[in-house]
Amino acid sequence: LEEAAFQLQQIFRIDISIALNILGIESMRAGHSRVAFTCFKLAADRGYSKAQFNLGLCYEHGRGTEKDLEKAGFYYCQAASSHHPMAQYRYARYLLQHGPGSLWDRNHKAVALLEQAAGAGITEAQAYLGVFYMRGLQPQEKRGLKYLLQAANSGDAQSRFHVGVCHEQGLGVQQNVAEALRHYRQSAAAGNRQAQDRLRA
Repeated sequence: LEEAAFQLQQIFRIDISIALNILGIESMRAGHSRVAFTCFKLAADRGYSKAQFNLGLCYEHGRGTEKDLEKAGFYYCQAASSHHPMAQYRYARYLLQHGPGSLWDRNHKAVALLEQAAGAGITEAQAYLGVFYMRGLQPQEKRGLKYLLQAANSGDAQSRFHVGVCHEQGLGVQQNVAEALRHYRQSAAAGNRQAQDRLRA
């Protein structure tokens, strides 16, 4: 009986968190950012990762509350520790730009989070890793190209442009101008201005 009561409490707690998060999303859409923030905070404090992520967004962009990057990082970290892929990406970005500790530690943790988010299909993380590996202190061009291709295949026109650059310059792949042009054309067709300029050149 005690186990059944505990299970009911858990279900109730989760259901309330889901409802509060949905109410927060709907309130944000309706332009009631203060109400949304309150709903996200209540659900986040109950440990609901989706609400923690949404609360991080509120703090990052100053929606319904004062802008506070440290609190945004805290809530992204909470959601990321529950394997929320977009929170992993956001927390990794926070670590790289504002995080505490040594640069090496932050980079190491951020890259691990970005790898997890990219593996979960987060296009932004794939694109970020692609550029990160291409431009790092010790470039890993093949690895960078792999992530750029993943992001490009998910529809990211900027990554498609970078794949074209890789083919044109022979970065991580054998130089191939025809292949570069193909990628530039696809990127340009999706509205990427750099690709449009490169095609004109």
